[in-house]
Amino acid sequence: MNLTLRQLTIFEAVARHLSFTRAASELHLTQPAVSMQVRQLEEGAGLPLFEQVGKRIFLTEAGQEMERYARSILGTLEEASLVFDEMRGLERGRLHIAVASTANYFVPQLLAEFCRRYPGVQVSLDVTNREGLLHALSDNDTDLVVMGKPPDDMDLVATIFMENPLVAIAPPAHPLSGQARIPLERLQQETFLVREKGSGTRSATERFFVERGLSLSSTMEMSSSEAIKQGVEAGLGLGLLSLHTLEMELELKRLVILDVVELPIVRNWYIMHRNGKRLSAVAQGFRAFVCEESAQMLNLPTLQRLQESIPAG
Repeated sequence: MNLTLRQLTIFEAVARHLSFTRAASELHLTQPAVSMQVRQLEEGAGLPLFEQVGKRIFLTEAGQEMERYARSILGTLEEASLVFDEMRGLERGRLHIAVASTANYFVPQLLAEFCRRYPGVQVSLDVTNREGLLHALSDNDTDLVVMGKPPDDMDLVATIFMENPLVAIAPPAHPLSGQARIPLERLQQETFLVREKGSGTRSATERFFVERGLSLSSTMEMSSSEAIKQGVEAGLGLGLLSLHTLEMELELKRLVILDVVELPIVRNWYIMHRNGKRLSAVAQGFRAFVCEESAQMLNLPTLQRLQESIPAG
């Protein structure tokens, strides 16, 4: 069977997305060019690799086998590339990192400093929610992931590098602003702006209240931390967000942190990868950099400074 690496690369993208259009966009090709390469691969295999049902495409049995071989071949080539990157050391190489959307408030600062030290490094940064990060880990298609609590059902190497407290926020004019030792049960009377399902922040919040026999009775779903902050400022409700997303709003006194009993919810930031994954020298270097220097390098709000942000009652 005659095939090319180009055909395998294109086929793998189409199989992963189950879409010629999205594969073409990812590979910066036209859709006809993608379709032609897949058709040539099918001719070489002598079997159809995709079938169309309605407007959707699916892998045939032969397509599923081809996907397995394509991933194996491309993975082996990627590993060979990593070996040569290691031989070149940190002066050159590629780093693919996926981060939780909340972590995007500080990870770019870390990447900027790392790239300043090693200007030959090429970085690819994906920002997504927890569900997207779990897919990235499951598919093993990223070097490192920065997120909150690691999933229990994956074999991972996960290291804590910084605390990530979740705090209750309100507009300065809210009746609870400035009150001391607010009972946690009191929050059930308030409307809360929450992240979408699949968000680590939302999962941690819901788990925290359920463990205490409580729930947020009235919620409004928002697609990002920025949307929640703006909604809280506008008086739509309260929010529970990472302290690390609030630096500017606290400095400008647009938001205040409520003094609630049992809050903040203390979580941690982890940097992780699949156990057994062969990290390049660049990925190893960035992981060490994050673990050793991030907490001192970043000028983020901390638990020790939290009380200074809570108005005295």
